[in-house]
Amino acid sequence: MAVVGDLALMGTKIKLIGKFEKRVFGVPLSSSTRFSFSHVKNLDVRKSRTAVRAVMQVEKIQSSGELKEGSLGFDVVSERELKENGFLGLRKTKLVCTIGPACSSIDELEKLAIAGMNVARLNMCHNSREWHQDVIRKIKKLNQEKGYCVSVMIDTEGNQIQVDHGSSSSVKAEEDSIWYFTTEKFEGSRPFTIQANYEGFSEGVNSGDEIVIDGGMATFEIIEKVGNGLRCKCTDPGLLLPRAKLSFWRDGKLLGRDYDLPTLSTKDWSDIVFGISEDIDFIAVSFVKDAEPITHLRDYLSITSSKAIKVLAKIESLESLRRLEEIVEASDGIMIARGDLGVEIPLEQIPSVQKDITYVCRQLNKPVIVASQLLESMVEYPTPTRAEVADVSEAVQQYADALMLSGESAIGSYGMKALSVLRTTSTRMEQSCREENRQTLLHQRKLGASLPDQIAEQICNCAVEMADNLGVDAIFVYTRHGKMASLLSRNRPNPPIFAFTNDNSTQMALNLQWGVTPLLTDLSDDMEGNVKKTVELIKAKGMIKKDDAILVVSDIILISTARTIFQSIQVMTIT
Repeated sequence: MAVVGDLALMGTKIKLIGKFEKRVFGVPLSSSTRFSFSHVKNLDVRKSRTAVRAVMQVEKIQSSGELKEGSLGFDVVSERELKENGFLGLRKTKLVCTIGPACSSIDELEKLAIAGMNVARLNMCHNSREWHQDVIRKIKKLNQEKGYCVSVMIDTEGNQIQVDHGSSSSVKAEEDSIWYFTTEKFEGSRPFTIQANYEGFSEGVNSGDEIVIDGGMATFEIIEKVGNGLRCKCTDPGLLLPRAKLSFWRDGKLLGRDYDLPTLSTKDWSDIVFGISEDIDFIAVSFVKDAEPITHLRDYLSITSSKAIKVLAKIESLESLRRLEEIVEASDGIMIARGDLGVEIPLEQIPSVQKDITYVCRQLNKPVIVASQLLESMVEYPTPTRAEVADVSEAVQQYADALMLSGESAIGSYGMKALSVLRTTSTRMEQSCREENRQTLLHQRKLGASLPDQIAEQICNCAVEMADNLGVDAIFVYTRHGKMASLLSRNRPNPPIFAFTNDNSTQMALNLQWGVTPLLTDLSDDMEGNVKKTVELIKAKGMIKKDDAILVVSDIILISTARTIFQSIQVMTIT
């Protein structure tokens, strides 16, 4: 027996199944090689219910053909892509589409699903409750009846100062035109009048200060205060959209305003209750300033929701940047809302801030969405600018989990083309990064507090290193709640990750994780049986072929052995 290395972990079984002309930890492997780990370093088995077992063995897996095809939860899009492109041709960056009037019919929703939409986002700032309900139920119907796997996200409106000109469409503000900003409530529209939704919006501002609309769509100079209102002159002409956002600037610097508004408004809570009743998968919280509202909402969901709805925090203000790490730790994921963020920090800082947020999210193992203005020109034009394509490519190179379309899909005339640009650009850039080995080493933070969590984390780190070094075709992970699938994703392996779970909430949550294809299937506490069954089913569908190499990881809890955690790494070749 040869000692390979000090890799023995509590409750871990490591098996290499297959024939490899490779070396693992400096030791050559062949089909006749058998290894075992016998040195366990200062681990007290009495402190854990996990068993100490770390055996590496080499053999081949045979398919008995006993199981029937059809009981494996492959969604139709992933199945088609895998058959057409093979394992390494699968796109790893996830795609989020905002649903609006331009794409709310069931036919348009299905087109988006076919084209690669992983998550459908509903902006609760717009449209009626009935409209949102109709869209959610159409997506659920497509998933259930046609085999798609599209998760649903609602995005709260948040407490924010908004202005509205009263028209349902945009209004042009011409240079040197005089406008009146007021808190007076009135129906319809008035010429050159803009209504603010907060009584104290003009407090603390002076003549000569500037009002910037929607991050630069139009700019006004304050001429004078008139009661609670402001008389202003347009200095930079542009379009005023309904329900626009505004910021105040003085001497070229953002004028910090603390309106002391709660993060979640009464309307937001009503929308959240609605989302729970409609069985949504994600809630994105707008204008998060600190971790408290995220923690409060997660506690509320744990009591009121029967499923594990994930809570995402939107980073779109200076306050959220100052408390970034605590917000990331408290949330289930992050959305970088670059449009609103660009109102509060200098534009030239946006690229570096995006990179920093993405890196922090990877360190803390939280999915991150890059959002806002990725392909803004495609709201009106059928092709993007070259700069927009470069922007998308940069987000992919930073290993963001997901990219998001906003107005491009919601109100644009070329939503399908925009989604196609995201899909093809991300796929091409992923391939380029893989070929040029651009993967940068992540400074690994130890996340686990308990010993079993630390073990799972180390197993996943080692598993990805093995998968990349051995050049396996895919990673299979068997998981109840998605923890090990997300830990594998955190390391951004070259091969795709297939996460087998028997929990629908886990499947839909993993739709946002980089490189993970979630599959809903029955799982037992017989791990060998789980592996054998799923390999046979995938092989029967023609999606796996002879001599493919698969690395297998598991965190299944064995009911028959006093809830021992069965954590293992196996590598197998298909015969």
